[in-house]
Amino acid sequence: MPTESLSDRQLAELAAVENRLLERFRDRLIVNHDLDRTLVSAQANRSEHVDRWFKYREGFSAPLMRYLLQRLEVTQGRLLDPFAGSGTAVFAASAAGLDTTGIELLPSSIEILEVRKLVHDAPSSSWAARLQAFCQARSWEQPGPVRPISHLPISAGAYAADVEHALGRFLYETEQTDDPRLARVLRFAALCVLEAISYTRKDGQYLRWDYRATRPRRGHFDKGTILSFSQAITLKLQEMVADLVRISDTGAVPQRGQIDIRAGSALQIVPRFAQGTFDALITSPPYCNRYDYTRTYALELAFLGVNAARLKQLRQEMLSCTVENRSKTGLDRQFSSDGYHLARRAFESQECLQGILQYLDQARRRKTLNNSGIPRMVHNYFLELTILFADCARILKAGSPCVIVNDNVRYHGAHVPVDLILSDLAEKVGFTAEAIWVLPKGKGNSSQQMAAHGRSELRKSVYVWRANRAPEP
Repeated sequence: MPTESLSDRQLAELAAVENRLLERFRDRLIVNHDLDRTLVSAQANRSEHVDRWFKYREGFSAPLMRYLLQRLEVTQGRLLDPFAGSGTAVFAASAAGLDTTGIELLPSSIEILEVRKLVHDAPSSSWAARLQAFCQARSWEQPGPVRPISHLPISAGAYAADVEHALGRFLYETEQTDDPRLARVLRFAALCVLEAISYTRKDGQYLRWDYRATRPRRGHFDKGTILSFSQAITLKLQEMVADLVRISDTGAVPQRGQIDIRAGSALQIVPRFAQGTFDALITSPPYCNRYDYTRTYALELAFLGVNAARLKQLRQEMLSCTVENRSKTGLDRQFSSDGYHLARRAFESQECLQGILQYLDQARRRKTLNNSGIPRMVHNYFLELTILFADCARILKAGSPCVIVNDNVRYHGAHVPVDLILSDLAEKVGFTAEAIWVLPKGKGNSSQQMAAHGRSELRKSVYVWRANRAPEP
């Protein structure tokens, strides 16, 4: 049978299986007109004090977090975000009076979280005055020693020589302050402007390089204006000072819960929590979209001293969402035996997912897939999340909400209904899928997919589950 007709028949069979799953959840698939892509992404953080300091593109917004807490009536207790990113969920929930725990693997995001907590724990007016004084002194513009800047192979050549020199001068001057906490916040300010002063721009799965960079590159990309270091750091420090002054000038002390930051993989840390530890879980895990955060945040990781060996290690430790992820070993030892085997059975019996995996693997063997690592990535992505969610059901109190923000994806023409598959798996490992809120407007598939299989809109959803229903047999 010709390859095209075989693929068409398989895609039709997959669509039929997906429709059966869709019917099961149809009454819980609810278009929520309160939500839009600005709210259910980091875009709305552009006007949020503190959240806007670092341009973190992969999270959701503080306004969405406030909406979720109000809509689900989460007013007290302890909240977990196992993929904390830049800390939107952690800090918004803390401002609402909840104690929060955030887990994060990527060192650049850990730095954001820890510096935000450092600033969070001291009076805003004090921070504003010290940052303003350093900015006005502009000591880094005077001749003097420089602190060398670390590079990775994938980020080498990112700065013009004069920009890198100015960055090194700034780092040296921060170390001359008499307060190591201030030095760290100033270094964080520099971390926030690395993209603006570089020849690069974050672009999904990789860094896109401007034509003015000296390293080899494909195509002609013009980033536009590249700020000098002094321009960029001055604007950033002024933004931070303005936010801190506004927070101080409100005159009200926000209700704040305790914040606990855990550095490492959620797959390793979540099993350590006791049963019934948390009253809510709100998170946005990495999407099943091939984005490699160790590449997109290479400038920041190099700046923090991450070397090539550690970068490769991080890539394998993170949730499988890129084609370079290998299958993780030892998950059966990290999680409880009952939870692990329950998750495996749920994963292996999920009809829609297994059909997609079979289709993708056949495409890999026929060499019609654009990357042979896609089937392994999709397989491991859902297996790892199923195992993790089984344990999340254990550490949440009965009836506690679990909210997941995620996107559906498409590979080789096959729609992967991530929202339906994960909700079905969740119901098999200890949750009740209460609702799947669908944004009124979805997103288009990639240009590569459109060229081969036509344009179709993909759902973007927010899933609302409740913990501790007796698992299905």
